[in-house]
Amino acid sequence: MIRLFHVSDIHFGAQDQAALDWFAATVHAEQPDAVVMTGDLTMRARSHEFEAAAKWLEGLKRPVTVEVGNHDLPYFNPWARLVTPYKRYKALERMIERPLDIKGVSIVPMKTTARFQLRLNWSKGYVGGRALRRTLDGIAAAPKGNLILIAAHHPLVDAGTRSTAQTRNGATALAALAQAGAHGVLSGHVHDPFEVAHPAPGGTIRLIGAGTLSERVRDTRPSFNEIQIEDGARFASVVRVMD
Repeated sequence: MIRLFHVSDIHFGAQDQAALDWFAATVHAEQPDAVVMTGDLTMRARSHEFEAAAKWLEGLKRPVTVEVGNHDLPYFNPWARLVTPYKRYKALERMIERPLDIKGVSIVPMKTTARFQLRLNWSKGYVGGRALRRTLDGIAAAPKGNLILIAAHHPLVDAGTRSTAQTRNGATALAALAQAGAHGVLSGHVHDPFEVAHPAPGGTIRLIGAGTLSERVRDTRPSFNEIQIEDGARFASVVRVMD
C-alpha cells in the first residue's frame, strides 16, 4: 500500500508548534511514501516565515511537493505581489510543484491563487485558463493507468465547511479535470477536513480537503489526511486529528 500524508495551511508566523511537532513525529515514525503540502506555508509571506517552513519541511526527511497558497503571496507590498510574487520562495523552490517518484501515482499541480482579482477579497480561489491548460497537460503526460491526484490550494467548489473558497472558474475546471481522467483533488484553505464525491460529466471525482496545523483552527483540531492507495485507482482518505 502507498501512503501519502496530505497537509495544508501550516501558517508559519501563526503556527501551532505542538501540532507541527506531532506531525513531524508521525512522519518520522510511520515513514509515508511522500508528503503533499497544499499551500499557505506562511502567514504574511515574510522571508523568515519561508525560511522556517523550508527548514521544517526538509526536516521531515521524506519526499515533499508543495503547492502555493494565497498567504504565500506578499501581503503588505503591492509591487512585490504584482511583479515578483514568488521571489521569497527561493528557500523552497526545490519543493514547489516537485514531481514525486511514486509508482502508479501522479500528483499534478493546479494553481488557484491570483496576484490580482476583480473583487475585494483576493484570498479566494481563481483558476485561469493558462493554469487549467497546464494541469490538463500534466494529466495527459501521466503514465497510463496511474492514479491521478490534483494538488491545489483552494477547493474548486465549496464543500459545506465554515470557511469558503468561492473559486472562480472552479466548477468548469473540475468538470475538465474529471473529463481528462483525474481521480481526486487535494486542497486546503478552509482549515477543516472534508471529502466529497462530486459527480461530473466525465465521471465522479473526489474532493479531499486537509485541515490546518496552525493556531487558526475552525471546527476541527489540528489535523492532516492520510491517503491510502491500493490496486491502482482505489484509494481512501483518513483524517488524522491531533489528540
